[in-house]
Amino acid sequence: MPNVKLCCIASIAEAELAISSAATALGLVSAMPSGPGVIDERQIATIAAHVAATAPSIRTFLLTAKTEATDIIAQHQRCRTTTLQLVDHVPHAVLRELRRALPTVELVQVIHVIGEASLTEAIGVAPLVDVILLDSGNQSLAVKELGGTGRTHDWSVSRQIRDAVDKPVFLAGGLNAANLRDAVAAVQPYGLDVCSGLRTNGLLDARKVNDFMRELQ
Repeated sequence: MPNVKLCCIASIAEAELAISSAATALGLVSAMPSGPGVIDERQIATIAAHVAATAPSIRTFLLTAKTEATDIIAQHQRCRTTTLQLVDHVPHAVLRELRRALPTVELVQVIHVIGEASLTEAIGVAPLVDVILLDSGNQSLAVKELGGTGRTHDWSVSRQIRDAVDKPVFLAGGLNAANLRDAVAAVQPYGLDVCSGLRTNGLLDARKVNDFMRELQ
């Protein structure tokens, strides 16, 4: 069964619901140009500390739109998650600097799958990070979409990326209980990343979470 990361976690109660439902990772969204789930850094730090104390095997992902090493390092020092999820394009030199400065922190680079160029991008960045996460945003818009779109993308390109990189691959973008079996069959990812597909009126919906996890059995 693929690992499941429940994203846009907004409270300790949502974190506990996700963990009790067998999620292995939680996404905590910091300031973004657009999209759902943003909480302030103090809340991210509070949730991350709670999870570290009560469920230390669970990974906590800080979703950051920052692209400069000093900014990302400072943000991580404030939030103290196990993992940095870089949702915008980050220069390779910055990734190397992050690795030197934060050697115990997992680095996840998001690739927004918009065509064959995404395959080249993923192959280039894979040696510099621990995980590749495939999503459905669009960085070329005037207001960037960096996640949480609720849209699927071309899973055939995602499968090409999954086969080409020697790193675990998470699949995100428009996943829900109705399409996850098709998504898993098409891409065979290491993990699934879900936000909007498991929410009702912005809140994590226990019924939708249970339905999603049951479909993975």
